[in-house]
Amino acid sequence: MTTVPKGISIQEGLEIPLSEVRFRFMRSGGPGGQHVNKVETAVSLSFNVRTSESLGDRQRQRLIARLGNRIDRRGVLRLVERGGRSQHRNKEHLAERFAFLLREALAPEKKRRPTAPSRGSKEARIRAKRVRSRIKASRKPPPGIEE
Repeated sequence: MTTVPKGISIQEGLEIPLSEVRFRFMRSGGPGGQHVNKVETAVSLSFNVRTSESLGDRQRQRLIARLGNRIDRRGVLRLVERGGRSQHRNKEHLAERFAFLLREALAPEKKRRPTAPSRGSKEARIRAKRVRSRIKASRKPPPGIEE
């Protein structure tokens, strides 16, 4: 007996309940003959980031900041999956994509540690520029000779 999941696990301590996620099914385009014209295999997922009760204020702000181009004016994140031939497989794949997207957006940014080129790499770069300059200079005709 399989258990029905109560939500989509994003990361430790954060699970989005299925009541906050809306799945819609529609017909998918593309090849498939008669099957594609009869069966609604494409899946659309909608999740309202602004009204979600499972997100904290900081998580909500971070999602809106990082996924702003995917969220509409009302705060709804929409994803569509129509690649597979089965509705069930498309729904599972979409839930995985949704979890991955949120996990990546909620991950803390790594702080950049400023670095400077080493003395050896600076000297090597200058040396390479000199060599290249000599190669290019050797292609020119000697001064005083006109073509």
